[in-house]
Amino acid sequence: MPGKFVVSISVAKNDTDKATVGFVIANAAVASDRETVVFLSIEGTRLSQRGYADDIHEEGFAPLQELMTNFAAAGGTIYVCSPCFKKRGLDEENLVSGAKIVGGAKLVEFMGEGIPSISY
Repeated sequence: MPGKFVVSISVAKNDTDKATVGFVIANAAVASDRETVVFLSIEGTRLSQRGYADDIHEEGFAPLQELMTNFAAAGGTIYVCSPCFKKRGLDEENLVSGAKIVGGAKLVEFMGEGIPSISY
């Protein structure tokens, strides 16, 4: 089922269940042969930092760091909201694999018309 898919995650340690499930869905999408982007915004931008998700492990799911690593290894891309990233003073040199800092226009360009998306 080729195509594109976007998962928007705006949470991090403030709602680890939602952050984890977002990456579960993203992994399912990329495994289904969809070009998949996870868009990290607001608090979710913290997930872009190496080591941040290391201690997040929701019962019943793989650890978040493992989900994120598998997503990038499978060809998934992580877009990180530039203004949200800058507002939080995060380190551009400490990005996880597959992460790119982008403006909103890049996400709109990727989505085009009629692209399925889900928000967490």
